[in-house]
Amino acid sequence: MSKLTSRSEDYSKWYNELVVKADLAESSGVRGCMVIKPYGYAIWEKMRDQLDKKFKETGHQNAYFPIFVPKSLFEAEEKNAEGFAKECAVVTHYRLKTDPENPQKLIVDPNAKLEEELIVRPTSEAIIWNTYRNWVQSYRDLPILINQWANVVRWEMRTRLFLRTAEFLWQEGHTAHATKEEALAETEQMLDIYADFAENFMAVPVVKGVKTPSERFAGAEETYCIEALMQDGKALQAGTSHFLGQNFPEAFDVKFTNKEGKIEYAWATSWGVSTRLMGALIMSHSDDYGLVLPPSLAPIQVVIVPIFKGEEQLKQIDEVAFDIQHKLKNLGISVKYDNRTEYKPGWKFAEYELKGVPVRIAIGPKDLEKGVVEIARRDTLSKEIQPIDNIEVYIKNLLDKIQQEIFHKALKFREEHITKVDSYEEFKEVLETKGGFILAHWDGTEEEEEQIKEETKATIRCIPLEGEREEGVSMISGKPSKQRVLFAKAY
Repeated sequence: MSKLTSRSEDYSKWYNELVVKADLAESSGVRGCMVIKPYGYAIWEKMRDQLDKKFKETGHQNAYFPIFVPKSLFEAEEKNAEGFAKECAVVTHYRLKTDPENPQKLIVDPNAKLEEELIVRPTSEAIIWNTYRNWVQSYRDLPILINQWANVVRWEMRTRLFLRTAEFLWQEGHTAHATKEEALAETEQMLDIYADFAENFMAVPVVKGVKTPSERFAGAEETYCIEALMQDGKALQAGTSHFLGQNFPEAFDVKFTNKEGKIEYAWATSWGVSTRLMGALIMSHSDDYGLVLPPSLAPIQVVIVPIFKGEEQLKQIDEVAFDIQHKLKNLGISVKYDNRTEYKPGWKFAEYELKGVPVRIAIGPKDLEKGVVEIARRDTLSKEIQPIDNIEVYIKNLLDKIQQEIFHKALKFREEHITKVDSYEEFKEVLETKGGFILAHWDGTEEEEEQIKEETKATIRCIPLEGEREEGVSMISGKPSKQRVLFAKAY
């Protein structure tokens, strides 16, 4: 098995190689679109199932809306249409026909032009709010708490597996409320759910914050986000929750009669995370040997590898291994016993290391004699010998410990890479030499934000919601600032 390019040598190349070699995804025959392979999809399914459970616990239901949005509906909320216009795939015809000049080929039938073009959804606010108009008459019909698991298309010129692809998978929540307060509470609640998921399941520490006006979702009044720091010192937006005010209800005429009998527009939110989370997971924890997966999201949490010569030895090991496998499964742990004879143990070790399996158990004939097994941890690459008796309890506790320690390692890295700066010179220097998150004062203007972006490629990732509110002056204009904001270069 060929080694990965190291992270220090070329982080971007390391990432691309890892995604492909660990069997997560690959490029497809369609430019800019990926094939998510079974192992990668198994991780995504674990993410999806966990999030789905959290959404349902907070009263949301799943539904499904069309992939196509008529152009007139898409145009209805102007800011949204303008924000996504350059990324839209458009359907103009509904039929092909045989090329009269070349019967082996097909051409677009010019007589099959659609009366109105259809947009392949880059996001679903338009089609969903057009639907909600028929669902809402009275305050008794509210709130509507809907989520959909879907694919969306945003035409991207420069693509990277999981991080930026023309088509990607995501969930998008769309809710309608009777009051502004309810809609704001929903927006904040969903941000908390995303942050909890990122930290407790992905083991990725995040900063919760609000986007600046120029970085807001097109059509939103406020965009809340969670920002994570990758090992190369770049930020990754890992989830967003938008307070949409009454922009979409007004555009699509979603009105209701309130308790006092007056007619009002509904209040709206939308929120989503996508397969970009796979990129965040890979880049937060993995090393030069391959993936490092937190146990809660690993498709295989434990692998058992027998070390043997001849069938007799394998039979003896099988007996013990199947017993351990059975006991672990009873504790809800996913475990694979790899007793294939066509691969050597060393090859298997490297394979499961590359795929990030959290715990590996190796059993040889000498181990059987002593009543022990060798346990290897993927995150620390450490090995130890443990008695077979009660091994399942030991492994269960070890998996919990690994989950915690992976998070704390990432948290320590982030804490070491948050730097406060007061001058623009220092800002530029930290950005070039150390990277990571930079906390600095900004005067609140779009002009200054744009200047920093142009000159340094760093953007304001968010205005943090938590932490100290320290007043100061902008590092460029010297104008007063209420609090430091979080800058970084980003994916």
